[in-house]
Amino acid sequence: MAVIEQIEVKDYNAIADSLSQELAQSAVARDLRAGTPDEEIERLRQTGLLPLVVPQEYGGAGATWVEAFKVILKLSKADGSIGQLYGNHLNLTALGQVSGTPAQAERYYRETAEKNLFWGNAINTRDTRLKIAPEGNDFRVNGIKSFGTGVIEADYRVFSAVQEGVELPIIFVIPKDREGLVYNDDWDNIGQRRTASGSFTFNNVLVAEDEILGPPPNPDGAFATFLGIVAQLTKTYVYLGITKGAFKAAKEYTKTQTRPWIGSGVDSATKDPYIVHTYGEFWIQLKAAIALADTAALKLQAAWKKGDALTHQERGEIAIAVSAAKALATKSGLDITTRIFEVMGTRSTATKYGFDRYWRDLRTFTLHDPVDYKLRDIGNWLLNHELPTVTQYS
Repeated sequence: MAVIEQIEVKDYNAIADSLSQELAQSAVARDLRAGTPDEEIERLRQTGLLPLVVPQEYGGAGATWVEAFKVILKLSKADGSIGQLYGNHLNLTALGQVSGTPAQAERYYRETAEKNLFWGNAINTRDTRLKIAPEGNDFRVNGIKSFGTGVIEADYRVFSAVQEGVELPIIFVIPKDREGLVYNDDWDNIGQRRTASGSFTFNNVLVAEDEILGPPPNPDGAFATFLGIVAQLTKTYVYLGITKGAFKAAKEYTKTQTRPWIGSGVDSATKDPYIVHTYGEFWIQLKAAIALADTAALKLQAAWKKGDALTHQERGEIAIAVSAAKALATKSGLDITTRIFEVMGTRSTATKYGFDRYWRDLRTFTLHDPVDYKLRDIGNWLLNHELPTVTQYS
């Protein structure tokens, strides 16, 4: 595996812009083709963006989450599948710091940077079909695990499994070459088609004792579950990137291809009163959603810097801020990606344009975490001063 030079912090935005433009050129064709994202992951390796949030003392770029979210947005704007894969990868590279032992934190950070590794996972705690059982000092894993996002291309693979008599799922990290793991190649959904998020079958897979994640230095502390909130805001920026991509694509099409409505009384679509009004609505929604997410990102980064000094009250307040940002990003995103056809016209529905992929990518993603539950948590906090319960979604 090729090892790249350490990325300079000042360069990653330009790199992300360039890669985003490149991905956009083939996004429609790759969406239609579906399959595994092998070429896209290889490009991410070549750009040096994989160790973006790895601290500089371990060889990474040392970017903050605020900075990382902007890169995620840029990639998602071009291709929702790759934005999701990359955002998910960045979260997982920090898994050792939040949920692992100090030795695991150093090991995973250092190896990610030195070997230019890509991470994927199938944690999905609602799927309890995967079982883990002790075998001496090690473990054996059998069963099936769904939603293996990017796992087929991942150098480090993160899974959760259920152990008899143990209340919480066991999370473990194994390398790509571990024997007994089979990808079922069963991802054929309407959106996120290049994430290869299918299921895996485990046939007596060995998991070493030190491959079980954790425990962290303060397992009962607020920081031990904080990566779940980071993941929620990561998804928010993926949503925003997809929506921003749809808005840009629609605007260009409207300016160059759309015809004004026959009864509008104007000779250009850009002067059609309905179209002009609708774009104004879109722009306000998108700007508001980005602003709310950026505010949440600043709060999240400040909390991240506190580490184990983070209190449960502070964690809960950050969860509310992130829930608000995610709810608005979801609602505005689904509205914009659905209604762009109203301002582009019938001809824009041709398959060759692929404008429907924005809605498909967003809709597939948002169903994992219904927005009404976010709104309920926010309302309960406002009216009853109750912070949300800690789950993988809050």
